[in-house]
Amino acid sequence: MDKNNKHLEELYNKCINHLNNFSNMGVFLAYNVNVDAIKFFKDGQQVQELINLFDENEIINTINKYPRIINNPLDFIARLIYSMKTGKPSEVPISEDKSLNEWFDGLKYDEERMGGQVGIISNLLSILNLKRVIAYTPILSKKQAEMFVNRENLLYPSVIDGNLVLKKPIESYKKNDPLKINRIFEYDANIEFYLGDEKITTPQANRFIAASRPDALRFEIKEELKEKLPEIGEIIDCAILSGYQGIKEKYSDGKTDEYYFKKAEEDIKLLKENNKNLKIHLEFASIQSINLRRKIADKIIPNVNCLGMDDTEIANIIHVMGYDELSKKIIKNSMVEDVVKASKILLDKYDNLELVQTHTMYYIMCLCRKDNPLSEKDLEKTLEFATILASTKAKLGDISKIEDIKEGILIPYNKYGNILYSIVDDLKNDETYKNYKIALVPSRLVKNPKSTVGLGDTISSGAFIGYVSLLKNG
Repeated sequence: MDKNNKHLEELYNKCINHLNNFSNMGVFLAYNVNVDAIKFFKDGQQVQELINLFDENEIINTINKYPRIINNPLDFIARLIYSMKTGKPSEVPISEDKSLNEWFDGLKYDEERMGGQVGIISNLLSILNLKRVIAYTPILSKKQAEMFVNRENLLYPSVIDGNLVLKKPIESYKKNDPLKINRIFEYDANIEFYLGDEKITTPQANRFIAASRPDALRFEIKEELKEKLPEIGEIIDCAILSGYQGIKEKYSDGKTDEYYFKKAEEDIKLLKENNKNLKIHLEFASIQSINLRRKIADKIIPNVNCLGMDDTEIANIIHVMGYDELSKKIIKNSMVEDVVKASKILLDKYDNLELVQTHTMYYIMCLCRKDNPLSEKDLEKTLEFATILASTKAKLGDISKIEDIKEGILIPYNKYGNILYSIVDDLKNDETYKNYKIALVPSRLVKNPKSTVGLGDTISSGAFIGYVSLLKNG
């Protein structure tokens, strides 16, 4: 066996040993699950055909207006092109309009798959052999239920005759529940097309999400199940909460976002009622509404232990906290030094937070206080495993069995690895961070990923579950 193959085998064995810590873990996930209808842009001609449906000057004007809600097809094409031009992932809600949805339905999509952070993460964690994965979504149609992996450890919570019952999603769907569909537009790097006289080249592979926000979907746990949250809390070690980006400011029955954020706060408190050691992770998302970002900063972050987000999302959250200039710097350059600074701001602001984790195209890093029981080496172990999960998913499109991670291990670190390590070493010696632990692992960058949807969810959840497993099992 040559030296390289031996190293790969050793790394695989380390991953398996790390995974063994997951086998006695229980996790609860809420709230967002949907169907992703995905269109892949492989060349500029496909984009050009879409552009040709519109007046190019109107597209340019709409890009400059930067619509935060898609009210018509022009808003969509403007935000899609902006995403492709910058190479940044983005999610923009679609207004609930019949003709607009019919227009989207008229586009040709390449495939449908499980979507939503809860859907993507619960399928992954089930395959990683956690003891118990309890996935909750307020609406569960038959088609949606069929997209969950059919494994004994993946369960949906219900109440029958006053008792908490955990059954497979396919045994728990409701016939009349609506279906939430997000339209995903994935693009490769180096796709070239024109908008007027401007030649646009996509700087990297990424995706744009046109997200549906049906009025019937309310981000809450129904009352009879809500009463059982303390019981659920007793049989899990951690919870991953996401989907708050789907909360609307006002609903048809007069309820507002305030009502649903109050419900969300109650959910967290009830989950922890009988298990004070329960770790709660907030998985952030692309949120267009500044008001919604502020509500999450005020209502949700003060109640969780860990945060997971990408560089744009951490920039957005510190922006609503008043750090305008730093936010702009992160969005423009995504420098490690600035992301670490933003992470420190969050830890200093929220005493309840113990870990802030940020993933970018080139690295995943986390910051915690010096008194965290895990060492920097332990933290790096969780991040290393997370990068392997992400590279596996990027290469294969999905992870269907544990052995698949051998494919992710074959992907080398990106070319900036040594520079990133050097920057982190300097930060560790900086007096500013003497009371903190910093861990960073470079990403394993797949040149032509099968898919980019869910990579952030994969890397973030993999790191968090690894973190909690080491806290529990040592």
